[in-house]
Amino acid sequence: MMNKTPHHDPSFYVPPGGPPQGAGPSKAIFGVMGRENIFRMCADFYGELERSEIRWMFSDDMPAASKRIAAFLVGLLGGPPLYHELYGPPQMRARHMPFPIDESARRVWLACFKRTLEGAEDKYAFPSEHLPDFIRFLEEFSAWMVNRK
Repeated sequence: MMNKTPHHDPSFYVPPGGPPQGAGPSKAIFGVMGRENIFRMCADFYGELERSEIRWMFSDDMPAASKRIAAFLVGLLGGPPLYHELYGPPQMRARHMPFPIDESARRVWLACFKRTLEGAEDKYAFPSEHLPDFIRFLEEFSAWMVNRK
């Protein structure tokens, strides 16, 4: 009998184009924002998710979940590799496979993050010149997390 791996599961979906290509967001972002602001931004983002229709997809412990994405973003934005140090290799697509993420859920997630980023320059010291590239990264990265049609 075959193992039921995602590759043999008919509901498994791989987005066209594969994972995001090219440079991610600027590593200079961390130097301006710092760890504290990134963690605060992620806590606010998870507050948005908590009020969304995809809330059911997340852990009961939203503060802990927000700290995981914050640790990931600290490293991505130029800080120390906190996520790797705390949780191991990111492998984000694999870590998101247990959750049925379709395009609709992705759009809700992205809308929550975009609402969080409104006024981010003042709220989190997010460098405005890097905001468009960060949003583009979120759009591409979230598209790669989609695993259901």
